[in-house]
Amino acid sequence: MKLVVVGGDAAGMSAASQARKLKGPDELEIVAFERGHFTSYSACGIPYWIGGAVTDRDALIAREPAAFAKAGITVRLRHEVVAIDLDRREVVARDLDGGGERREGFDQLVYAAGAVPVTPPWARIDAEGVFGVQTLDDGTAIHAWLDREPRPRRAVVIGGGYIGVEMAEAMVRRGLDVTLLEKSPQPMSTMDPDMGERIHEAICGLGIEVRTGTHVEGLETADGRISAVVTPAGTVPADIVVLGLGVRPNTAMAEESGIPLGVTGGLRTDLQMRVTGAHGRIDGIWAAGDCVESVNRISGQPVHVPLGTHANKQGRVAGINIGGGYATFPGVIGTGVTKVCDLEVARTGLSSREAKAAGFDVVTASVESTSRAGYYPGASSMLIKLIAERRTGMLLGGQIVGREEAAKRIDALAIAVWNRMTVEEMTALDLSYAPPFSPVWDPVLIAARKATEQVHASR
Repeated sequence: MKLVVVGGDAAGMSAASQARKLKGPDELEIVAFERGHFTSYSACGIPYWIGGAVTDRDALIAREPAAFAKAGITVRLRHEVVAIDLDRREVVARDLDGGGERREGFDQLVYAAGAVPVTPPWARIDAEGVFGVQTLDDGTAIHAWLDREPRPRRAVVIGGGYIGVEMAEAMVRRGLDVTLLEKSPQPMSTMDPDMGERIHEAICGLGIEVRTGTHVEGLETADGRISAVVTPAGTVPADIVVLGLGVRPNTAMAEESGIPLGVTGGLRTDLQMRVTGAHGRIDGIWAAGDCVESVNRISGQPVHVPLGTHANKQGRVAGINIGGGYATFPGVIGTGVTKVCDLEVARTGLSSREAKAAGFDVVTASVESTSRAGYYPGASSMLIKLIAERRTGMLLGGQIVGREEAAKRIDALAIAVWNRMTVEEMTALDLSYAPPFSPVWDPVLIAARKATEQVHASR
């Protein structure tokens, strides 16, 4: 049997590795195609490498092609799959360096082509200095541009989501003057507005100029290089522009081959990561990673959540099933975490807006607390917000904004959301306590108590 993998990063190579663990080279031939120069790397680490917190680019690479070759997995770098022939069970791959094309037959196919940056028409210009941040190749290009003479002095980051905020901080750490443009009323709009205010303040505290409610109308160039970003309020000078406008599933080729897409534009799969169409599963076709449409376990709605955590899990599930085992991927709840300098930001589940849009009647509770016992040196403040269903008290979501040791408490909230716990049940959680780590009432428990009061008062 032969397995062909389209995409050599987290999802694709996790699938290949798991399939190989269950079936040896004499049972299963595995060939992976990757259009870039790297396999199995941490795209989430790119902003930290650019900003200097990570000094070696190769530290972001978890496993190189040579390691896969030792396991009997062939990786063809700089080969982009440009077509899939479902009838002939073949892919067509283009050699991006040497030229020419090759056809590769398959019995099983894992589509793990990832996502591509959202690029509005105004961003598609023939000029240097405009970058997306999706692949390690993108990061390498940005790093080279920042080191190029004349060195950029002014950066404009367009989009205030996770990547936008992280890249804005990276540019500050590289010594650039930075402007962050965001069309929403606040950066990180997946957080509730009251939490977003604190994030906004922290970004400004880094010396970044933040312009919210700002739409970009175009880009200006000079001598083949970016020179400014055009907005309704005027132009913003720029020597480098970073696009942080989000991503969309890279599924155009799949759709062209006759594979139907879900409502989010991602590939639909069953629990085992088999691709499904209008008439059920498509034989021998699997998908995983940022090109896939998942199900939100709370709302039950299809969602596109491009994260390395999901990509690795989905690839693992696909590989186990291809190898003859059994595994499932049950969905997502939208857990995420980042930081702005020393301010930690985390969320899980639904925001207040998302919960209402899904049809829930909600109550919210917010509490200020500290990361350690108040008398213990180094205690820092944090704000925790819980969103619960009014009638049942079921926890729907949680958000945290605070200093050191705040954000990872989101994992306790994620477990509660995942298991459909009520806020009242959470008040009795047996969480750890010692003064260096937590007050005697952990902030999670205090928030759960207040949310329980809100639920009872609203009945």
